[in-house]
Amino acid sequence: MAYKFIDNYREKGARKKLVELLRNRGIGDEAVLKAIGKVPRHFFFDETFWNQAYKDIAFPIGDGQTISQPYTVAYQSELLHIRKGDKVLEIGTGSGYQTCILLELGAKVVTIERQENIFNRTIQVLPGMGYKPKFFCGDGSKGIAEEAPYDKIIVTAGAPFVPEILLKQLKVGGILVIPVGDAQAQKMVTVIRVSETDFEKIVLDTFRFVPLVGDQAW
Repeated sequence: MAYKFIDNYREKGARKKLVELLRNRGIGDEAVLKAIGKVPRHFFFDETFWNQAYKDIAFPIGDGQTISQPYTVAYQSELLHIRKGDKVLEIGTGSGYQTCILLELGAKVVTIERQENIFNRTIQVLPGMGYKPKFFCGDGSKGIAEEAPYDKIIVTAGAPFVPEILLKQLKVGGILVIPVGDAQAQKMVTVIRVSETDFEKIVLDTFRFVPLVGDQAW
């Protein structure tokens, strides 16, 4: 399947407005805002819906999944405190938009998607845009032990609890960002591995994600 990528003045102007909206909503990390301003979000939409691409909303991408709201993407990205060269595990590739933001921040991204249809589409789209993470298809709730340890782990679906198996795959000093709650709403949770055996947990704002499905989730 061939993908046509057009990034014209109108879309660049829309991204600039989106960046200002996110700044006004409290996103203060300039590196994250710069990444949001660079990644062409309309490439993840059918051309029919390009007029929706730079609104601060989630949008369906098929198979019961969505491309996350830009504010949510920026919020999670900010919590990760990405440094250039960080090895990041992304659980829930989805459309690949969050993946691209992480790559723009300088991370080395390992990303896993459970839904085969979405996975097969995304592994074509991202390289066509010049983004080349390491792709996996499978149960992300178990992480990817063979690629561990990770500096950062981001979960882009709502989990019923923090899977212990993911904590084991974090480096000491590493950060896990995961939404935890029930089917209606989740609290964003940051977990920092402060030593081999100790973790610091911070519970933050309320969001609503599609469910994380897998052996260590729903």
